[in-house]
Amino acid sequence: QVQLVESGGGLVQAGGSLRLSCAASGRAFSTYGMGWFRQAPGKEREFVAGITWSGGATAYVDFVKGRFTISRDNAKNTVYLQMNSLKPEDTAVYYCAADAVIQSHVGVRWGEYEYWGQGTQVTVSS
Repeated sequence: QVQLVESGGGLVQAGGSLRLSCAASGRAFSTYGMGWFRQAPGKEREFVAGITWSGGATAYVDFVKGRFTISRDNAKNTVYLQMNSLKPEDTAVYYCAADAVIQSHVGVRWGEYEYWGQGTQVTVSS
């Protein structure tokens, strides 16, 4: 069983930055693909960014490209999401997810991820 714990959310003004962290339990973290999803009130959960187990490939949804950066530190069992130039429409609960199936591509569908964190709220004021 993998446990994921997100942190780093909060309230920020438009144009500001936040860095989310997701700490994972277990020694197999370095074999997991990792992803960040978000869910705004009344909307479906959507893919934001993902990274392969090796860190060799990343993927982003179009509306965060150039603003968000996903990275991982396998020595610390942690994945990060650096969010810059935040907009009010980025307001959502952000979830970290782990894909335990070793893949060469980044999973972009929530069904590809077996483990989920509890989420962290990000609120961007205008």
